[in-house]
Amino acid sequence: MSGMDTHWARGFDSGATVTDALFAPVPLQRIGTGLERARLVVAALLLGLPALICFVLSLVFSIWFALGTAIFGGLLVWCCWLVPRQVAAIGYAERADDLLISSGILFRKLVVVPYGRMQYIDVHVGPLDQVFGIAKVQLHTAAVTTDAVIPGLPTAEAERLRDQLAARGESRLAGL
Repeated sequence: MSGMDTHWARGFDSGATVTDALFAPVPLQRIGTGLERARLVVAALLLGLPALICFVLSLVFSIWFALGTAIFGGLLVWCCWLVPRQVAAIGYAERADDLLISSGILFRKLVVVPYGRMQYIDVHVGPLDQVFGIAKVQLHTAAVTTDAVIPGLPTAEAERLRDQLAARGESRLAGL
C-alpha cells in the first residue's frame, strides 16, 4: 500500500458512508406535506386527465386509444410513487454561521449558504401555493449560480425563516 493509500485508509471510517458524512452533518428539518399535495394535483391534471380522455376515446372510437390510457396511467402511478419520495428528501438546517439545504434522491445536493454572504431573501407564493398554504424561500448571494431554494414551506414558517435569515445576515455583515 502506498503512502497515499495508507493516508486514505486511516482517514476513512469504515462504519460511515460518504453520503452520510456529506448530506447529514446535522439533523435536517423536513418540509410539510403541502408541496407533495400540490405536485400530486399537478400530476393528476397533466397525466390523469389525458388518461381519462384516452379511456373514453378507446370506448367510443378505437381500442388503440387504450395504449394512451396505459401510458398516461402508468406515468401517473409512477408520479404518485416518486413525488412523496422527492418531497421527503428536501430539508434544511439553520446552523450558527450558515444555512444548509439538502435535496434529491438519486442526484443528491447540499447547498451551504453562509449568513454573511446573503444579499436578499425572496418568498414566492403562486396561485396553487396559496391553495395549499405553502411558499418558496429563495436566497440570493453574490454568486450567480447559487441555487438556494427551499420549496413547500408552510407560509408562516417561510415568513419566520425569512425574518430569521435576514436578521442573521445583517448581524454577520455588521462584523465585516
